[in-house]
Amino acid sequence: MPIQTLPGITAKSIKTNRITTRVLFSGPEDGIPVLLLHGNLSSATWWEEVMVTLPPGFRGIASDQRGFGEADLAQKIDATRGMGDLADDAVALLDHLGIEQAHIVGNSLGGSVTWRLLMDCPERFLTATQVAPGSPYGFGGVKGINATPCYADFAGSGGGLANPELLKRLAAGDRSADTMFSPRSAFRMLVVKPPFIPQREDALIEAMLAMHLGDRDFPGDFARSPNWPFVAPGQWGTANALSPKYADDVNRLYAVTPKVDILWIRGSHDLAVSDNAVSDPATVGAAGLLPNWPGPDVYPPQPMIGQTRAVLEKYAAAGGSYREVVIPATGHVPYIENLAAFNAVFHPQLIG
Repeated sequence: MPIQTLPGITAKSIKTNRITTRVLFSGPEDGIPVLLLHGNLSSATWWEEVMVTLPPGFRGIASDQRGFGEADLAQKIDATRGMGDLADDAVALLDHLGIEQAHIVGNSLGGSVTWRLLMDCPERFLTATQVAPGSPYGFGGVKGINATPCYADFAGSGGGLANPELLKRLAAGDRSADTMFSPRSAFRMLVVKPPFIPQREDALIEAMLAMHLGDRDFPGDFARSPNWPFVAPGQWGTANALSPKYADDVNRLYAVTPKVDILWIRGSHDLAVSDNAVSDPATVGAAGLLPNWPGPDVYPPQPMIGQTRAVLEKYAAAGGSYREVVIPATGHVPYIENLAAFNAVFHPQLIG
């Protein structure tokens, strides 16, 4: 069902040359554009508080990305292109709106899309704000700062490890908090730092339930592997698109011109993107919840924070610039958990 928007947000259905989807807008039509890309298991709805509190003169733009919310159900993500489909969708939206340059903001999956956009077309962006972004190398099946594959087939990444009970409850539209596997419980335990519960939690949960599900959506397909944890990436959907198997070469980021200034914001208690993420097979295996873990020498937790910092340091050494800000006592979505602290850092990035 349609999700009620906040006052100050306008929702439109827009058809670009790539996809038809719902796009949210805030601020004056002639304002300086700020393109906001949401994360996994969410939609443009998650950005509304940020959009209505943008500084005067700025235009917020947030779409339901392919595979989410009210995006065309027939349009699937070709995972073998990595973030290519989602990045191309974002550029098509800017082109459709007649926008030559925008500030860009990405969270989690949206941050992964932002890495790709900064490689493909940095000239389209005024600044970049990465909020708890996925590692530039992708997620799963790699170890060390340079993201060395644990196995040649990238076992442990892709769509084969999604929790079946969570998938079942997403498909059933479960809005309860009766079990730890419901979307609402997952949000409260893993996305935000407990005991925080946002005022608009119901709208956020509705956005989670609007996730497109299936073998070509979420979690996507997978391949059997002889390597622990015995599944490797498939070819469709967001989870597979995030696999390091399909990630673009980060060396492209160091070579681009111009180099956009990057603000990296993360929460101090982020469980989703960390050096020991709760969904990392190694974290689950080390806890005894995924049998036959081969140990930290073969398959350690992916150091996502360390990888991102190392990439940004190389980016800065190549002539770019970045700043890292950690917001205390927050989880994966600091712009929802502590909007005032987030805006105190974010707004100066926009204003310059």
